[in-house]
Amino acid sequence: MSKLQRLHDIMKDMGSVLVAFSGGIDSTLVLKAAHDALGAKALAVTAVSPTFPEIELEWATKLAAEIGARHQIVRTDQLQVPAFVQNDASRCFHCKTDLYQLLEGLQQELHMRAVVDGTNLDDLGDERPGLKAAREWGVRSPLVEAGLSKIAVRELARELMLSNWDKPAAACLSSRIQRGTPITVEKLSRVERAEAFLLEQGFRQVRVRESEGAARVEVDSMEVSRLLEPAMSAAVAEQLRDFGFASVTLDPAGYRRGSGNVSAK
Repeated sequence: MSKLQRLHDIMKDMGSVLVAFSGGIDSTLVLKAAHDALGAKALAVTAVSPTFPEIELEWATKLAAEIGARHQIVRTDQLQVPAFVQNDASRCFHCKTDLYQLLEGLQQELHMRAVVDGTNLDDLGDERPGLKAAREWGVRSPLVEAGLSKIAVRELARELMLSNWDKPAAACLSSRIQRGTPITVEKLSRVERAEAFLLEQGFRQVRVRESEGAARVEVDSMEVSRLLEPAMSAAVAEQLRDFGFASVTLDPAGYRRGSGNVSAK
């Protein structure tokens, strides 16, 4: 049995599913499989909050329409959760708890049998407090159940002609704020505007890390040389200062996953 068929069978066994849908490649494959297996009994739900970039909402809306899936946008605000705002190592746990509590209420209201997420096998090797929250709220991970790694997810997404099959990984804006410093809407807004500017310049993988008002800019290692060109580096530094950053550092090492706990200064 192929892993795609296994994924379809998992969905059929659930009967009806609410998909926690961010518009990333993992949750997109989950939504595609759920829609193909269940049709109208699958519903994508995208939670919008100050930590969710507008550009990711655009992606989610576009992808759900491409798949033909039902899609609902709900509003939440983790900044109303003090334990999240303090931004310690359990930040993601509190974020996901807020999300899954909301989704459970919607699941009961709509009489859906399960809530599913986009966790894949590779995610299990990381320290992810959000996974603990998912398990506490009974959220299922069909990609894990079907034995799909990140590479396998991308291969299936390409075969299924999903338009985001090679889209770089994204993460919520709060991951850009130096751990241990409070998360505020002002910080999130600065980071979102800065990253949107970099994407407009044609960079594919971008992170703007914020620490005490300073910005550290990371782009994919293959794009660093372009970022460091004098004209580009001057334009980026000037624009980010206009957005309110006190200083700007262009990281010559490029994007590294999980580097948000290194000072931006």
